[in-house]
Amino acid sequence: MRGTFDSTSAFENALRQFDRAAKTLKLTKNQIVMIKEPRRVTEVQLPVQMDDGSIEIFTGYRVQHNTARGPAKGGIRFHPDVTLDEVKALAFWMTYKCAVVNIPMGGGKGGVIVDPRKHSPTEMERLSRRYFAEMIDLFAGDKDVPAPDVNTGPQVMAWFMDTYSMHHQAFHPEVVTGKPLELGGSQGRETATGDGVAICVQEAAKHLGIDLGKSRVGVQGFGNVGKYTALNLHRDGCKVVVLSDETGTYSSDAGIDVPKLVSHAGTHRTLRGIEKTHHELAYDEDPSKILEWDVDILVPAALENQITAANAPRVRARLVAEGANGPLTTEADDILDKKGVFVIPDILCNAGGVTVSYLEWVQNRMGYFWSARRVYQDLEEIMTSAFRTVLETSLEYKVNMRVAAFIVAIKRVTQAAELRGLYA
Repeated sequence: MRGTFDSTSAFENALRQFDRAAKTLKLTKNQIVMIKEPRRVTEVQLPVQMDDGSIEIFTGYRVQHNTARGPAKGGIRFHPDVTLDEVKALAFWMTYKCAVVNIPMGGGKGGVIVDPRKHSPTEMERLSRRYFAEMIDLFAGDKDVPAPDVNTGPQVMAWFMDTYSMHHQAFHPEVVTGKPLELGGSQGRETATGDGVAICVQEAAKHLGIDLGKSRVGVQGFGNVGKYTALNLHRDGCKVVVLSDETGTYSSDAGIDVPKLVSHAGTHRTLRGIEKTHHELAYDEDPSKILEWDVDILVPAALENQITAANAPRVRARLVAEGANGPLTTEADDILDKKGVFVIPDILCNAGGVTVSYLEWVQNRMGYFWSARRVYQDLEEIMTSAFRTVLETSLEYKVNMRVAAFIVAIKRVTQAAELRGLYA
């Protein structure tokens, strides 16, 4: 979903966000060089045999941004548009996402340039295993713990874990998170990011005096994050009036029956064609139209750089909750800030996924598993505490929520780096 995709480098955008907070904190040059750039960048060429016997080469990446506070943590995505720049940006955000919710992990991210739709399940299994085997020295429960991301999920994590376990001749569920429950996955992991977004929206609504029961909501993106965010807000009494995925924008001024759309997407993988059976829905083939819709709450939960200097002046939402990573450029941030739009930044708003990934990792290391209720209670406590800390910092420093989130996170990463010192 790149209808309004901006040419701004994702990593450049991430560094600009860092620089604003670092300036407010008056970080020294030494402090900045220790925590700003990635510590390790790995690129591999992956030969994979296709079903017809031919061999194709795929490019894969893994970036470990910072591990001062704990092992690297971050997803692996399979997508034709993956770039090293994007992976570096995502690893950067993961460092500060873990820090802002105060879980003891650092930032990592991975990706493979591939279109999974063009390959069979057996080809994707071979690619997944080759990726993990080629980089196996990077991964371990106390070194780097991957998770699902775009076009990867529990099955891919199962292949990763099995590959690692076979190489080490032992059962190592802690090496990845987002696994199937049968292999040590956690209750609540599938819905965690959407749950976390909804918790942040609830807290922001309290602060802004927004009555969720009278709110009009739009959610861009109907993958795992968007789908479960929409479901949560629908159940909270919000009127979800517009949804979009890569096939277009679907709307109903009277409110959308979100569970029906979730069911359709579960069967058909996208929302394409749902307007033919649900005639109350209006359809527009442009998925970016949703960003300018007349809503109170907008959740961009697709890909990065969706709201830019070009379309930010036309954003009408009062509250923007970043379900995706980096959906706003820094120029868009400035425009929305001047308009008085309250933005819940990605490193806080979508941290529910990494939070429950952390809880899964803890359960794996203990060998003791919790109920869905226990997991959600921990998630709610962590996310609520993080939101309130960031809000207090925003009010104290008189900065927006994004700068405040980076202030909170940078302080924690800097303190950990300084306490550990520099190994000569």
